[in-house]
Amino acid sequence: MAEEKIICIRCPRGCSITLTHEDGNIISVTGNSCPRGDDYARSEFTAPVRTFTSTVKVTGGEFALCPVKTKGEIPKNMMTTLAKESCLVEVEAPVKIGDVIISNICDTGVDLIATRNVKSV
Repeated sequence: MAEEKIICIRCPRGCSITLTHEDGNIISVTGNSCPRGDDYARSEFTAPVRTFTSTVKVTGGEFALCPVKTKGEIPKNMMTTLAKESCLVEVEAPVKIGDVIISNICDTGVDLIATRNVKSV
């Protein structure tokens, strides 16, 4: 058997969780103060996901960059791929919060959206 130490990020408590596993199977989850910690530890062990955040270039706008994020969570192992893809993007102002910058980014089924308004100049 092996143990993984995980700090839960689902709520402000930041519980220190111990996940015990053997041959890829979870044996136990301890140290969580709420059910969200148990869910988080299991998810983090089996299929970790993250929300991707970055910026994209803007032409003709009041700002040269616009912050963006994925509308949902994506597999953690795809973060670098999404970073490379977002570096290639250039959008034309105006941009509004919630605008889809890239639909289904890198075939994740998740859209990359703007998180700031950028007016045209």
